[in-house]
Amino acid sequence: METSGSERRPRVRRNVTAAIAQDICADRYPSGSPLPRENDLCELYGVSRTVIRESLKVLESKGLVRGKPRVGTTVCDRDDWNILDAEVLDWMGPYIRDFDLLGCILEARRTIEPAAAEYAAERASAQEIADLDKAWRQMRDSAGDPESFTDADVMFHTVLLTASHNQVFRRLSSAIHAALKYALHASNIAVENREDAVLVHGELVEALRMRDKTGARECANRMLDLAVRDLAAAEKVIGRTK
Repeated sequence: METSGSERRPRVRRNVTAAIAQDICADRYPSGSPLPRENDLCELYGVSRTVIRESLKVLESKGLVRGKPRVGTTVCDRDDWNILDAEVLDWMGPYIRDFDLLGCILEARRTIEPAAAEYAAERASAQEIADLDKAWRQMRDSAGDPESFTDADVMFHTVLLTASHNQVFRRLSSAIHAALKYALHASNIAVENREDAVLVHGELVEALRMRDKTGARECANRMLDLAVRDLAAAEKVIGRTK
């Protein structure tokens, strides 16, 4: 019975953490306001003080709250939230449109990906080009399945940044992985036809294979032009209009 309880505990803690986080995202607890006292949180969420304390530690590690002795726990400004964290993205849910996150990710990609593609044309190993080709083929073969298409799409862009052999780009790939997946998934489920995306990804692979730096940069820019189109569709799906 003790083993069963210890196995349930993480699930309970995750649920409570998510519930408090979603209430913060919904402005039930606005930025700058104090959270209810521990005892009140226990009553509100139906768990022990230990679970509440563990949940608050998680939320503090992700920048949503800040605890101070004799003061209590305060909700942080949204600018302090780690919006690139996979759990935070999930908690933000429908409120994510308030952060213009899709637009911000696209701006970051506009800055990074064309240069990464050009560097990759010069520096990518044969294995990295083969990995990009594999990801592209998976995109092509799963064009009718948004989930599988997104997994392959994320893999493609992750390998592309790695293939640039730029250490900063490689680190950025890890940092923005969750946000990139969110953005690509939002776009991929919002559009019915993914043939244009499949085509230009394939052309980028060929440009890398031919060591064509100019062609690689042009393909990356064309991919991002498509992303602008798909972003508009995605924003409509999540209830936002420009």
